[in-house]
Amino acid sequence: MDLDEGETLEIDLANNSWTYFDQHKDSVFVIFRHPSLPMVVTGAGDNTAYMWTTHTQPPRFVGELLGHKESVIAGGFTGDGKFVITGDMNGCIQVHKAAKGGQKWSKFGELEEVEEVLWISVHPELPYFAFGAPDGSVWVYQINEDSKSLEQVMSGFSHNSECNGGVFVNTDNHDSLTLVTISEDGLIVNWNAFSGATNYKLQPHDDFKGVESPWVSLKTYKNVFAVGARDGQLAIVNLDTGRIVHHVKTIENVEDIADLSVEALSWCKNPTVNLLAVGLVSGDVLLFDSLQWRLRRTLKADDTITKLEFVDETPILIGSSMNGKIYKWDARTGEELFRRRGS
Repeated sequence: MDLDEGETLEIDLANNSWTYFDQHKDSVFVIFRHPSLPMVVTGAGDNTAYMWTTHTQPPRFVGELLGHKESVIAGGFTGDGKFVITGDMNGCIQVHKAAKGGQKWSKFGELEEVEEVLWISVHPELPYFAFGAPDGSVWVYQINEDSKSLEQVMSGFSHNSECNGGVFVNTDNHDSLTLVTISEDGLIVNWNAFSGATNYKLQPHDDFKGVESPWVSLKTYKNVFAVGARDGQLAIVNLDTGRIVHHVKTIENVEDIADLSVEALSWCKNPTVNLLAVGLVSGDVLLFDSLQWRLRRTLKADDTITKLEFVDETPILIGSSMNGKIYKWDARTGEELFRRRGS
């Protein structure tokens, strides 16, 4: 870039992080942590998935999860931490197994069922994982240690366009394997993954009063789940029955229709603070009372919200935005406790 004489190029090098990992050479798309070890996996646009520690400064590089040839955008650990699953934009899914207490990881298996992986959901207790694709298909696999193989449990084709998300529900019941998926076509499906049958479907025109919302975010809590759409719609659904508990347009009167998209959802698990946090492309964070479904307050970030998470069972809400900032709020009062940058 050429600068005119006298102009000064200012680069913001602010970094408030406690520690950082900088081996990726392109945008980082996914990060997830081991259930018991101080270890995370990051996947990026440089076609790599790296494992590194979080309790040391600087972090210690554990290794690369080899086998990907496109951007790594999804993944997760099994509940016991013995396996890690990663998926990329070429449809390749890699499964690695831990050895030496997580110090070493070796390839267990790989899959290539679809042209692109959009998401991966790992069962929190059982050795199963699910993923979705742009053609609307949904797949569930078991990690079988006895046969040392990945065994297909289900493939579902109810969605007619991109399957944008999925999550295992009722996970305490090990006799059932239930999965909820959402799609760009406005359809929500509750699957019996063992049989491949649908427990129920929620149709845009029949169940949502003619509103065909492209669902893009999904979060469960107790006996309900929340879904957010690209057009700003938010729905709360009873897990067992499929009954729509609440349905609302989150914001109105935006300059750009893209600002409506609900990108992040998080439930507060504190028993005395009944809140659902909803993050939008506009940078708004909406806090809904999860008993009466009234908007309690609105928080604001400088850029698109990319992630929201309540800290354990506290009312402390952490949020991240597209411009690299991390926010910390007290959701009870709306007070911003800090705003930091990682780069």
